[in-house]
Amino acid sequence: MHVLFEEDGAFKTATILTDNEASLQVETATGKRAKIKSANVLLRYMEPSPGELLGRAESLAEGIETDFLWECAGDGEFSFCDFADEYFGGSGHKATPVEASALLLALHSAPVYFHRKGKGRFRKAPPDILAAALAGLEKKRQQALTVERMVGELKSFRLPPEFAPLLNQLLYKPDRNRFETRALETACAETGLSAPHLLEKCGAIPSASNYHLQRFLLEYFPRGIRFPDIEPPMPPAGLSRASVEAFSIDDAATTEIDDAFSLQTLPGVGWRVGIHIAAPCLAIAPDSPLGEIARERLSTVYMPGSKITMLPEAIVERFTLAAGRDCPALSLYLTVTPEFEIVAHETRIEVVPIVANLRHHDIEPLFNAQTLADGLSEFAFRDELRTLWHLANACEGRRGKPSSMQGNHDYNFSITGDPSDDESSRVEISERMRGSPLDKLVAELMIVANSTWGGVLAEKGIPAIYRAQSAGKVRMTTSPQAHDGLGVAQYAWSSSPLRRYVDLLNQWQLMACLNGDTPHFGAKSDALFAAMRDFELTYGAYAEFQRGMERYWCLRWLRQENVHIAEATVRRDNLVKLDSLPLIQRVNSAPELKPGQRIRLSIESVDYLTLELGCRYVETLDLAEKNAEEIDDTLEVIN
Repeated sequence: MHVLFEEDGAFKTATILTDNEASLQVETATGKRAKIKSANVLLRYMEPSPGELLGRAESLAEGIETDFLWECAGDGEFSFCDFADEYFGGSGHKATPVEASALLLALHSAPVYFHRKGKGRFRKAPPDILAAALAGLEKKRQQALTVERMVGELKSFRLPPEFAPLLNQLLYKPDRNRFETRALETACAETGLSAPHLLEKCGAIPSASNYHLQRFLLEYFPRGIRFPDIEPPMPPAGLSRASVEAFSIDDAATTEIDDAFSLQTLPGVGWRVGIHIAAPCLAIAPDSPLGEIARERLSTVYMPGSKITMLPEAIVERFTLAAGRDCPALSLYLTVTPEFEIVAHETRIEVVPIVANLRHHDIEPLFNAQTLADGLSEFAFRDELRTLWHLANACEGRRGKPSSMQGNHDYNFSITGDPSDDESSRVEISERMRGSPLDKLVAELMIVANSTWGGVLAEKGIPAIYRAQSAGKVRMTTSPQAHDGLGVAQYAWSSSPLRRYVDLLNQWQLMACLNGDTPHFGAKSDALFAAMRDFELTYGAYAEFQRGMERYWCLRWLRQENVHIAEATVRRDNLVKLDSLPLIQRVNSAPELKPGQRIRLSIESVDYLTLELGCRYVETLDLAEKNAEEIDDTLEVIN
């Protein structure tokens, strides 16, 4: 006697060795012996052999039409054996084991038509449920055909028409429940290309720079970068007008001019140095629409050739320290002795006349380390700059730390043409060493302002957001802690309120302190801690985006200038920096070299979408020069 039984969702056959009512000892067609439950037995039969039954049943089941089978079945629950008797012969007919098994396989393979009710028992699906299920199957079939068509188009590098309105989603936040996403994933797997590279070949990414920009905007500016229509507020009337002639020092591209300086001689005392900071806090309240915009954006976003400002252009225009205007400002006045000691300070809210916006490219040729050593020629603000520079040197000496960013490099990216048009746009990259007298002048006076105002807030017990550094780690905190890297007791960013929310927040707190008002942000304010946390995360993300876009334009420059061989300096391990570019690159083919050694690289490949640069180590320049000298010496001996 043989049995057909179900085990682990599959049908199997075997020969009975021992029948113990509740269980059976059986031997399968492969000779394996096993113990099975009697409840799992669906059919007992004499012939054919266990090895033949299922094969013959599968052949017979292929000829059974599911629709006709459903029509033949009654409305009640039934056993497959009883139904097989009726289906294959009618009244009085006993289905053969092969026929019964074939019907079982047909019923089991059509779960839409027949619902299982137990071991070997079924019930046909009601007409309405069957119709709905068949409609769903048809829909899936049509979707499968659509996916197949899309995959074919993508593999032929043609963009399916359904993709156009979904490109941002497909590129940056794919929804795997959509069949467009499934088609893209399938095509990527079959072509070996990533989604961006495949869509680029289909013409869906005409601009790599725009690809990177849109990815950033989708995450940080999902509602777009346009500002709502808000009337620029006016600063309060009645502010006293400072009797100074202030000037700013910035690069040519700066439009958010936050800081300016003034210098007055105090007979018998020394000088009165003014540090004047733009004061949008006078007209923008924290809970106002503009305050909420600044809170949401948290900072201006910079990228080569463009920027996304924290505040609307009209607001920036109203409060920037532009030449030829009287501008509302928070002014820190320092009383400085002839020995450049700061013996007193005073803060005022006032209107400051700005007489000039000095630009680096105009002033640095006249005011630099060499011209200071040789003796300055005559030019506007010469004496003021020289005095402030001596003050900056004294401040640096008292801190016991070198000026911020000294020895680093600035890189200016000039983009001509439409940046989103990869064909017509061009990039020029210029390098400028930090730490010039102008840099030191501005940096030191900003350190004085931020540390002094941080001290004022700390002394009055008014909460603020500080930058602290200990054990080499810089962090933001609401406590006035020391900044070891700058050598100051506390440091509260307050000097860039037009482009950083933390500075604007600290300015609100400082203004309340000066006016004797209750500060908007209390000592344990959730809003203060949330602003600090959100700013730190967002500011870091904005900086990462800026570095990414700078890397993109560096890669564009390499191809634009047809650079195939480049020189670089080793930073550490196999990490190098290419000469004259803010481009850090890992070169796995380079040997183990010391930091500072210079090498020559071969530029092998550039990928604008992944921002990957393929480089190959060619030689170490120091060794190459030594080898060249040895070769010359050898030739001289031979001659």
